[in-house]
Amino acid sequence: MFSQTVEYSLRAVAHLSMVAPAIVSVREMASSIHVPEAYLAKVLQHLADSGIVSTRRGKGGGATLAKRPKDITILEVVQAVDPLQRILTCPMGISSHGSQLCPLHRHLDNALAAMIESFGNTTLHQIMNDPNPIKPLCETPKVNLIPLNLPKPSGSPLNLS
Repeated sequence: MFSQTVEYSLRAVAHLSMVAPAIVSVREMASSIHVPEAYLAKVLQHLADSGIVSTRRGKGGGATLAKRPKDITILEVVQAVDPLQRILTCPMGISSHGSQLCPLHRHLDNALAAMIESFGNTTLHQIMNDPNPIKPLCETPKVNLIPLNLPKPSGSPLNLS
C-alpha cells in the first residue's frame, strides 16, 4: 500500500525519536532499522529538505530530529517523501465526468481523505508512546549503560518529547 520510501522514512523518524536528541550516523541507523545505507541517505535528505530532520556531514555527523516528536505528524513524514494525492478529477480522463467522480473513484477518494485526516492527527510522539510493549517500525536500539554514580542534578528534569 505504501512505497518502500515511506516505510523507510517512518522507520528512520521512529528510530530518531527513540534516541533523541542524539545524532545518529547513517551507517548505524541503517543497520538498526534494516535499510540499505545509500537508500537511507536519500530518504534522510528528503526529510531534511522538509524540515523533519537535521543532518550533519563529516566526522560525528548523521541525523537527528529537527522538531520534537509531538510536533511531527505521520502525514508530514509521508508527504515529505511520497505525497498522498486526493482524486480531484476522473483519473481516466473521461470528459463527461468533469469534476464529478464516479462511485468507484469517489469511494477511493473518501478513503484517501480519511487516511490523510488520520495521519494528520497522529504524531510521532503518540506512535512512540503507544502502550503496546513492541516499539513501532524498528528495533529498540542497543545501548550500553554504564552506571556512573553521579549526584542527581538539581532543578526540574528536561522534557524533550
